[in-house]
Amino acid sequence: MPKEKQLKKELERLQSQSQFCNLEPQHQPVFERMCLASPWLFTWLKGQTDWVAFLGFVEADANPQAALQEAAQTWTIKDEARVMKDLRVWRNRYMARLIARDILQLNHVRDTARAVSDLADAAIRQALAWSTEFWQASQGAPAICPHSDQPEQMIVIAMGKHGAQELNLSSDIDLIFAYPTQSETTKGKPHELFFTRVGRKLIQLLDQRTADGFVFRVDMRLRPWGQSGALVSNFRALQNYYLQQGRFWERFAMVKARAVTGAVQAQQALEDILTPFVYRRYVDYQAVGALRDLKQKIQAEVRRQNLERNIKLGRGGIREIEFIAQVFQLIRGGQDEILQQRGTWPVLASLGDLGLLPDNAVTELVEAYDFLRDLEHRIQAINDEQTQVLPVDDAALERLAISAGAESADQLLTRLTDYRERVHKHFSYLIQDDSPEYTPKSVEQYESLWLAESAAAEGELAAALLAFRALPGVDRLSETARHNLDVFMPLLWANLAEYDDAPRRFEAIRPILESILRRTSYFVLLAENPVAVRELVKLAPQSVWIAENLQEKPFLLDELTDIESLYRLPNKVQLMDELHQMLIRVPEEDLERQMELLRHFRHGKALRAAACEIAGQLPLMKISDYLAWVAEVVVEQALALAWQQMVAKNGRPSKENGDWCDTDFGVIAYGKMGGIELSYQSDLDLVFIHNAALNGQTEGPKKIDNSVFMARLGQKLIHLMSSVTPSGMLYEVDMRLRPSGNSGMLVSGLAAFKKYQLGQAWTWEHQALARARFIAGDPELKVLFDELRAEILCLPRETQKLRTEVLEMRQKMRDHLSTPARGDNPEENFHLKHDSGGIVDLEFLVQFCVLAYARQHPNLAIWSDNVRTLDELLAAGIVDADDHNRLLSAYLQLRTAVHRAILDGHSTSIERSAIDDKLNLAIEHIRQAWRKYVEC
Repeated sequence: MPKEKQLKKELERLQSQSQFCNLEPQHQPVFERMCLASPWLFTWLKGQTDWVAFLGFVEADANPQAALQEAAQTWTIKDEARVMKDLRVWRNRYMARLIARDILQLNHVRDTARAVSDLADAAIRQALAWSTEFWQASQGAPAICPHSDQPEQMIVIAMGKHGAQELNLSSDIDLIFAYPTQSETTKGKPHELFFTRVGRKLIQLLDQRTADGFVFRVDMRLRPWGQSGALVSNFRALQNYYLQQGRFWERFAMVKARAVTGAVQAQQALEDILTPFVYRRYVDYQAVGALRDLKQKIQAEVRRQNLERNIKLGRGGIREIEFIAQVFQLIRGGQDEILQQRGTWPVLASLGDLGLLPDNAVTELVEAYDFLRDLEHRIQAINDEQTQVLPVDDAALERLAISAGAESADQLLTRLTDYRERVHKHFSYLIQDDSPEYTPKSVEQYESLWLAESAAAEGELAAALLAFRALPGVDRLSETARHNLDVFMPLLWANLAEYDDAPRRFEAIRPILESILRRTSYFVLLAENPVAVRELVKLAPQSVWIAENLQEKPFLLDELTDIESLYRLPNKVQLMDELHQMLIRVPEEDLERQMELLRHFRHGKALRAAACEIAGQLPLMKISDYLAWVAEVVVEQALALAWQQMVAKNGRPSKENGDWCDTDFGVIAYGKMGGIELSYQSDLDLVFIHNAALNGQTEGPKKIDNSVFMARLGQKLIHLMSSVTPSGMLYEVDMRLRPSGNSGMLVSGLAAFKKYQLGQAWTWEHQALARARFIAGDPELKVLFDELRAEILCLPRETQKLRTEVLEMRQKMRDHLSTPARGDNPEENFHLKHDSGGIVDLEFLVQFCVLAYARQHPNLAIWSDNVRTLDELLAAGIVDADDHNRLLSAYLQLRTAVHRAILDGHSTSIERSAIDDKLNLAIEHIRQAWRKYVEC
């Protein structure tokens, strides 16, 4: 029996309720069991008038679909509040019934999963019917569908467990919206507009949290192009996307796709489009490589995120079983059509029938899946929230044991461990990594030296390693932790021994080791990945920046395990895809974990760039482009998260035409980010603009003025990027370049931004605009901003006045930021950016030429980076070929020196003795050009 003392106070609280006092003796233990297992159920039951009647409802058969349909027959298009309430009351009643049946062990786990899926289907169909009728009243009816000879309907595609009809008790529903043709309604409204409005209304009816709760949380991130894509797509657009742009992981997701609404003929037409994308007609061995990569990402995520208490995502969890089933579906599903079933349970059974897995493996996986999914339901039943994480405190674990019918929490955890070990064994056997293993020579020799009781080795390296072994922190390690260290250290020693400067290398690595002494799982990671140890010994001693990052952010050690990815930088599309995949595996409401993933992504990608630069794999321009892409992708996703949070609370802001905004917000990058010359520790100089109606309000549920919405959106975006979490800061954000600086509004309307730039901005603000670039937000707003930027840069200017103002501003900067101004000795140090002949001189030169000549040569206003703008200055005849080549070469040399200084752990101020003749000549070329083009 559960430990009564753990829950004594809880029982006393329950028994003090008047409803319990009136229960018959035979009913009281049943209700105590239900209420102890699920506080959410207890709270819901307190609002009911007849508890005993509810028990009869739990034990009897029920038809929730018929009940909802009966209620829906009385709805009118004026009854939105009633529709919202009816849906939620209906959902809570039938969800309470399912939770109670689970606790009383009246349902098998598969029955519960199917029942929740049926609830979701029914809610979607009724919400869609009402939303369609609502918009038809003002927008007209859709055109006739070519597939069914009936007015077109929006097809809701259920994804994931919902598509497989295996939903959790408190799961999100992942949806994609589609419609058959690009046509118009009877009132001339484009189908895209009509069905987008219908889709939004459906999401609102189901997802919006009211006093009665919610129906189902709706996640639309699996649609084409994710959060930046259209909410609703027509069949042809879907076909083109999956044919031309579809990623492998989208094939993986589409395995479970199921149309929930729409005419049967239209559903079949859609399936005819999607099936060839998902399943190949032959045994698809080409998928093996992609699946191996996906498996490695799953394993890396488990290591990084410390997911051991997560029964879905952790080692041996639900995801590993589902991955096993989907691997066979994608590889063999085109040939063995029985594998095209959507559910994990039936696919596992089919794997045994087809002889693709041994019968004992199928039995173990099915038993484990039953247990894990049942436990998942019971975890979620506690508070009706989507979580797969085991409770931490003893009382909560005992509560879970009560629900699962276990004798104690200890027994429950023992069974869980046993099932997870079996699952992980089968997962590990699946798609083995075929990359050649790396093991340095003579590891056994160094193992005996490391474990020797006395100093059995001589030399400086041995002395340093054995001194590390004698540290008090090492001595205090637990038996398991010490074992992990003892397995790793001989491997490190063997790698170090291959270098002549081994003692120096160890001294660079030692702070990293000391930082992970209390987190010795990292020693396991390194011991299991010898290649990572080799790269650690290779890279950390070559860069103080890399060593310090590994010390402060040990999760970055995982980046060293994949040698292929470490020295191969993806393009922006690939970066977007990778980050999107990471984030869609996290519930939308789990903002803390999303913030951590953003930081892991950004810091991991920066480490890879540094590795490539140190190894000489890529030139400076490629590194800068890559670092800028990483920042763009991160800002785009952070904006999407901030927008989602704000809209969930306040609805979307309104436009001047009365429609609702779709992220009519823009992030403008200035400075290094705008000029695509980001380095490893650059902050982001940003300005925010929007294009919502000036005097409008949001749509609700909690209405606020558009201006307030946009200001809060900007604040939330800064918070997401600048907050310090356990994984550090994403980026430091500087907003001082916005109109009127720190005293100005955080977010400006486009019209106000234009008015300021044309009427109040200083010349230096127009200089800054020359390096401004729209990096995230609404595409239409980007077009408007680009046009405005070009207009401002091409304004007529009096050249001599401009020259005077540019020289004055440059002098002010030198007075504050040059080597003497910083208190350094100009005879000994040179500031690569701010001293005469440094990067800022070249930037000012380019900006002066743009402002002076863009009216006559509009192409000068196209680019925000110095390299392409220098090319345009050459094409316009403003600088000659010799000066162009010298300035371009000087610029690249100085930026290379900046990067090298950062990687070496220095600031951008370097000793003059470190400046070689080539860099000296570059500095002189910039000084000469400054005198020729600006001071003349």
